[in-house]
Amino acid sequence: MAEVNAMMIRAGCNFVAKNPVLDLKRSGFGMPVFGRTVWCNRRTTGRVGNGVKAVMQVDLEDAERLRRLEGLEATLGLDIVAERELKEKGFLGMRKTKLVCTIGPACSAIEDLEKLALEGMNIARLNMCHNSREWHCDVIRKIKKLNEGKGFCISVMIDTEGSQIHVVDHGAPSSIKVEDGSIWLFTAEKFEGSRPFTVQASYEGFSEGIQVGDSIVIDGGMATFEVIEKIGNDLSCRCTDPGLFLPRAKCSFWRDGRVVVRNHESPTLSRKDWSDIEFGIAEGVDFIALSFVNSADPVKHLKNFLSTKPAKSVRVLAKIESLESLQNLEEIIEASEGIMVARGDLGVEIPLEQIPAVQEEITSVCRELNKPVIIASQLLESMVEYPTPTRAEVADVSEAVRQYADALMLSGESAIGSYGQKALSVLQMASCRMELWSREENRENFLPHYQLGVSLHDRIAEEICNSAAELANRLSVDAIFVLTTQGHMASLLSRNRPRPPIFALTDDDSTRMALNLQWGVFPLRIELSEDIEANIWRGIELVKSKGLVKQGDSVLVVSEISPARAASMASQSIQLKTIV
Repeated sequence: MAEVNAMMIRAGCNFVAKNPVLDLKRSGFGMPVFGRTVWCNRRTTGRVGNGVKAVMQVDLEDAERLRRLEGLEATLGLDIVAERELKEKGFLGMRKTKLVCTIGPACSAIEDLEKLALEGMNIARLNMCHNSREWHCDVIRKIKKLNEGKGFCISVMIDTEGSQIHVVDHGAPSSIKVEDGSIWLFTAEKFEGSRPFTVQASYEGFSEGIQVGDSIVIDGGMATFEVIEKIGNDLSCRCTDPGLFLPRAKCSFWRDGRVVVRNHESPTLSRKDWSDIEFGIAEGVDFIALSFVNSADPVKHLKNFLSTKPAKSVRVLAKIESLESLQNLEEIIEASEGIMVARGDLGVEIPLEQIPAVQEEITSVCRELNKPVIIASQLLESMVEYPTPTRAEVADVSEAVRQYADALMLSGESAIGSYGQKALSVLQMASCRMELWSREENRENFLPHYQLGVSLHDRIAEEICNSAAELANRLSVDAIFVLTTQGHMASLLSRNRPRPPIFALTDDDSTRMALNLQWGVFPLRIELSEDIEANIWRGIELVKSKGLVKQGDSVLVVSEISPARAASMASQSIQLKTIV
């Protein structure tokens, strides 16, 4: 018990031990454990209320107490894929890295969406650069139908187009191959349909300052053209690097090995972006990812705007895809509720060889600041056309998992590729294998801890979660259960990357959907009351009734009741329980 006491002392509390004799080795987790309770009481003043109570309890309770509680007919809302994975692989076999799929023409039918869901999709991403408003609305409603009717728990993210003006479209509904030496006209002229070897640009002044001899790089290198003639505001170009040309592709202009600096100012959020955001709010999306965020200001602006809306809470993510965003990285992460590392566009702005180190740095800072991070762009790019990935792509995916990224994202692989389901399967298998290796190497023990909390209440919550994760690892518990209203304690536990899965029990639907992005967190729905003990017992009994835990399993329970719920008392606790 010296180790247990030492870990609890980190919260700076005074402990009183009751029934001081406890032999963990002799008792084991599958047998009754009696008589050791460690209590910590602190009084705080101010906005938190009259007090904060931190509790660690090692005890065995009578399950009959819970059976007398009402409301046990409630549904848990655990994703059926996670439930299946738990039953087949056990607690430690559950995949903790989350998977995001971009939805496009190749997977927008409800049958295809269900296949992706069954393969492990946690979040469906809709890129507002593509397709019509009606199309997006139809996809969102299909996903909600799968959630409600099939038992999935899939969150929805929309991705704003952003202020990048260099968007070009060849007019075809799908990708086309550009041949070496072919001549193409890039024009700002607006016309319906498509014309042979003609590309529409999204901005009338796209060719301003561009010279003959400059290069146009499509989607970070998918294809390259050289400007051979300027015809008014149009550009006649020759393909110098053949490749795949996607609909509404992004392009950048290069001169002498460097990106051409354009002398124009445009807001991060365009008029179209605001319209798309209003649409997303009306349709009840869970995340909004802002494109081309260069400072914290647009993130704060959007969050302030969302706070005025009566609809459910929507989380704001920032996409890191420019040199300027890297220069303001920490302030952007602090302002956001998550980060997407858009490596494709970022690779246009910085040298290619810097991408791996920058990715690792962003991932590390996000974990330090307790913000989820998505690694995106070209994870399995070859699978847009081919049924198997390259070994280098698998190594790239595994490296992102090794860095403890919260989520991996498919873009064109799922949106327009012929093998989206297979690509998702590759992410799933690679993630599970690398997570197993990380556990075997005890890599979570080498993760540094940085204090986030400023107030006493926040610092205690942080220390409780740090200690809970350490206890869970040292005592080899089967699972961690956290009762949380807004998801804060669940995210603090996730930040520690513990070995057991984290089951977050909440009564707030927006919190439940937001936790889909957190590493190792599996959100469940349960009615919570102000009685912490009743909440704990109700949660355990519901999980037990589903067959997700069995006799002899040991679970660490971390509970949180916010000051708003508990009137003048805010409470957090840690309890170790054995299922009987």
